[in-house]
Amino acid sequence: MITTLLTIVTMTMQGQEMNDGYKLVWQDEFEKDGAPAEHWDYERGFVRNKELQWYQPQNAIVKDGYLIIEGRRETVLNPFYQKGAKNWQQSRKEAHYTSSSLTTRKSFNFRYGRVEVRAKIPTSSGSWPAIWLLGNRWGWPSCGEIDMMEYYIYKGTPSILANACWGSEQRDKPTWDTVITPLSHFTDKDSSWVEKFHIWRMDWDAKIIKLYLDNELLNTVDLSKTINRGGDAKGENPFSNDVEGFGAYLLLNLAIGELGGTPDDSHFPLQYFIDYVRVYSKE
Repeated sequence: MITTLLTIVTMTMQGQEMNDGYKLVWQDEFEKDGAPAEHWDYERGFVRNKELQWYQPQNAIVKDGYLIIEGRRETVLNPFYQKGAKNWQQSRKEAHYTSSSLTTRKSFNFRYGRVEVRAKIPTSSGSWPAIWLLGNRWGWPSCGEIDMMEYYIYKGTPSILANACWGSEQRDKPTWDTVITPLSHFTDKDSSWVEKFHIWRMDWDAKIIKLYLDNELLNTVDLSKTINRGGDAKGENPFSNDVEGFGAYLLLNLAIGELGGTPDDSHFPLQYFIDYVRVYSKE
């Protein structure tokens, strides 16, 4: 059952405040060593984008106050393999990389508020870490996608992306609002940037989504323009609506390959550290 914001506020964190009138309503500080808390679910297998990794829960562990998602160079047999299959998820006999993708799809979603994630990302060739959200209604992209952070190689340049997408007139084809910032924008100011933790933040209300990195505004999405143009959700706005039960859920993952580039095996295992995830509401 999806936990509602009201239940969380009433039962666990009532009265906790932060700047700008936001109230903390959901969090994971990753303080207990071992497997991640039960409110995290996992994607499994080959999932999307023809990426190289096989997603499995055992690549995510909480240790010393951090969630660590580890990308490993190891071989895993694909139980769904079919010789001669045209579907890429079935045509691969095995995976040569593993990783984890965690989601709150079954436990927590919310509409409007602030999200803060403090993390240290891997930037070696092949790395594709992300902090993102999907809506819990309609299929992709009509459900809406918000990418608080993606890191990958864009046109040969290591880059940080801040994105949102929704449905276009063509089924399964998204309309994107994307801002691509070269990694050098940050490393030129701080040569040790990649060794440090940084705070990614989203502010979301019925009119606008703003995406920040260390308080620097990277992208502003005007929600008057994010109307699905086709499909069974034509006319719906996945980011600004009054649909009963609608909300967005969180995903944390480390993909390998595809847009991340050719993996540099000498840098494995890759480690993606998340210090905390905090969600706030604003009355």
